[in-house]
Amino acid sequence: MSSEAEPTTTGNERALEEGIVTDLRDRMTYGGYLDLDRLLSAQHPVSSPEHHDEMLFIIQHQTTELWLKLVLHELGTARDRLADDDLRAALKHVARVKHIQEVLTQQWSVLATLTPTEYAEFRGELGNSSGFQSVQYRAVEFALGNKNERMLSVFKTHPENLALLTAEWERPTLYDEFLRLVARRGLPVPPSILERDVREAYRETPELVAVIREIYENPREHWDLYEACEELVDVEDNFQFWRFRHLRTVTRTIGMKKGTGGSSGVEFLQRALSLTFFPELYSVRTEIGAS
Repeated sequence: MSSEAEPTTTGNERALEEGIVTDLRDRMTYGGYLDLDRLLSAQHPVSSPEHHDEMLFIIQHQTTELWLKLVLHELGTARDRLADDDLRAALKHVARVKHIQEVLTQQWSVLATLTPTEYAEFRGELGNSSGFQSVQYRAVEFALGNKNERMLSVFKTHPENLALLTAEWERPTLYDEFLRLVARRGLPVPPSILERDVREAYRETPELVAVIREIYENPREHWDLYEACEELVDVEDNFQFWRFRHLRTVTRTIGMKKGTGGSSGVEFLQRALSLTFFPELYSVRTEIGAS
């Protein structure tokens, strides 16, 4: 070994280490593994002449769809683990969802740099395309409890998307699986919840609040269930923050114009803020400590 160490930088350039592979013929590469040729060629602006800011608009929504794909992946496994009575493993996947939600919410700050004047330059080229038509977003809503059979009709001309959303419509929600686990632990979850049609939107059952209160008022006895309840509240809070940031970004970009997909725009987004996933986890807060 040479007594003199090879300098790591020369002339503000970092030397390549001897072991770094540079002959990549017939090898798995970074770009190949990630299919970057296809991924990075999937941005197709439709404005003519091409408007500079349309690339931002496309990439913002494409990256959102990638993160939504991962959210669905994690929610699917979380529900499997709950069904297997493995609450600790399920919470690991829920925790990852929470971190993804934070990224998704922060992303709105990038799109918010698009001014009304800039967006107007190419908005007319979008036709009827709209985030309302995101099948993965709807699937996440379904997985968390905001099911709506009428949404299936939006995807009736796209069999693959219809199949994805139908599968989520027919599958128990994250809350369904959690409450089934709670019942298997011996707590008196109302039969109406355990036997409910999981294709329906989850609606609050007042009798369940007493069960949730038992968990909250006896955390030492029900520690993992207590922790799980708070994790679910985090997920709902994060989702509502995302919805609100979406609303505010749309407001600052298009004002009160109708959405490209035919919705009322801001007014339609505003109504989504009244939707809830885990209502009893919020109602119990009124009961705790009350005389």
